[in-house]
Amino acid sequence: MPDVNSISPNTSNPNERANRTVKTIGDSIQQQIKTAVHKELIKRIDLDKLAGMQETVVAQHQLFQVIQQIIVEQGVPLSANERDHLAQEVVDEVFGLGPLEPLLKDDSISDILVNTYNSIYVERHGVLEKTGLTFQDNRHLLHIIDKIVSAVGRRVDESSPMVDARLPDGSRINAIIPPLAVDGPILSIRRFGKHSLEAADLLRNQMLTPPMLELLRGAVKARLNIVISGGTGAGKTTLLNVLSGYISDRERIVTIEDSAELQMKQDHVVRLETKPPNVEGKGGVKQRELVINALRMRPDRVVIGEVRGAEALDMLQAMNTGHDGSITTIHANTPRDALARLETMAMMSEVRLAEKAVRSQIASAVHMIIQVSRMSDGTRRITHITELTGAYSDVISMQDIFLFEKKGIGPNGKVKGRFISTSIVPRCVDKFISAGIPIPTGISDHLVEI
Repeated sequence: MPDVNSISPNTSNPNERANRTVKTIGDSIQQQIKTAVHKELIKRIDLDKLAGMQETVVAQHQLFQVIQQIIVEQGVPLSANERDHLAQEVVDEVFGLGPLEPLLKDDSISDILVNTYNSIYVERHGVLEKTGLTFQDNRHLLHIIDKIVSAVGRRVDESSPMVDARLPDGSRINAIIPPLAVDGPILSIRRFGKHSLEAADLLRNQMLTPPMLELLRGAVKARLNIVISGGTGAGKTTLLNVLSGYISDRERIVTIEDSAELQMKQDHVVRLETKPPNVEGKGGVKQRELVINALRMRPDRVVIGEVRGAEALDMLQAMNTGHDGSITTIHANTPRDALARLETMAMMSEVRLAEKAVRSQIASAVHMIIQVSRMSDGTRRITHITELTGAYSDVISMQDIFLFEKKGIGPNGKVKGRFISTSIVPRCVDKFISAGIPIPTGISDHLVEI
C-alpha cells in the first residue's frame, strides 16, 4: 500500500476535485493503489470462486461494492468519484480487459491499436487518435492478450507468437508478441459494429449516389457476379453486407469467411468459418476446402468474405458453373489490380493453368468490380463501378460505368470531388431486362459534386 503522506494534499476547489478521476494522484501511485486493492480482493474472495463468477450486472455490482469497502478500509484519501473510478478499473481487470474496457464500450470506435503497453490508439470516423490510457507494463498487456485468446480456445507464447481470434461480439483481434514484436506485445482489434449500416446510411455518408445504388441493387437481383475491391478499412465488408440484403429470401446462401463478420438478413443462410490448426499444426481447415464443400451444399449464392489464396480458382469455377450471383471482396487499389490479384491467386493452386486460360475464366466469371477507397479525411467512397466485357488478345477488357473524381481538399480538411457517369450503357443491361429489372436511371447523365 503506498504511503498516503506522499499524496499531494487537496488545495483546489472542492467542486473541481469532485470531478477529477484517480489520475490526479499520479500514474505510479494509482497503479500501487490498484495493485494493493487487487491483492486484498484476492484474500477475501476465493480465487476459484472468482474465476467462476459469471460476468453479469449483479456480479459486477457485488464486486464493485466489495472493492469500494476495501478502498475505504485502506484509508486512502480519495473523493467519491475517484473511488468509483478506481473500483471500476479493478472490476474491469477481473471481468473484462482492463484499460481496453472503456474503449470496447464506445460505439464510435472502429479500431483499437495497442502499440506496446504505454501507447494505445483508436480510430473514430476514419481518423486515428491517441488515447491517454496505458497498461501497467508489458506483462500486464500480455496477460490481457492471453485472456482474450484463451477464451476462444487459442494460445499465444514464444512457440506461437502470432494469433488471430474473434471476440464474442464478433470483433477481430490480432496479437503478436516477442521475439517477433521487438518493442513488446502488439494488439490490434477491429471492432464489429453492433448496428449494421443500411443503404440509407451509405447515401447519407455520401459513399455513393442513388443512381449508383440503383445499379448495384439491380446487379445483385440480376445475379451478376460481383467483386468488391479496396484497401484495409475501406468499407468492403460494410458494402457487402448492404448488397447482400438485396438477395431474395427464397435463395439458399452459403457464406465463407476467415472470421465471421457478415450480417445476412435472410433466413436461409448457412455460415461457414475457417479453422486454424491446433498446437501440433494439425486440424486446420482453409477457405479453399470450405468453398469446395459449399458447392456440395446446394447453394443458390456463395458469398466469400474475402478471397485471398488458392480458393480463387474454385470460386471462379463456381461462378462459371451455375452459381451466378456470387459476391466476394479482395484487397486491391484499382479494378485492374483486383484482376491481377485474382489471376495470381488462381495460379497459386496446384492446378496448373496457362495465363490465358485463367484470364478467360476471370473474364467470363466476374461481371462487375466495385472499387471502394478511404479518403484522407476518413470518409469512404465508391470510386469505380466497372464492368468486365470479355478477354481480347490475352487482355481482360473493362469499362467504367460510374467514377468518383477527387478534386482536392477543402479548407476544413474534407475531400472535395464529384461522382460522374461515363455515359456508357453497360452490357449487363441485357441481364436486367431478362430478369425483369428496370434499367437504372442516371447512367447516361449523372454528376454530383461533394
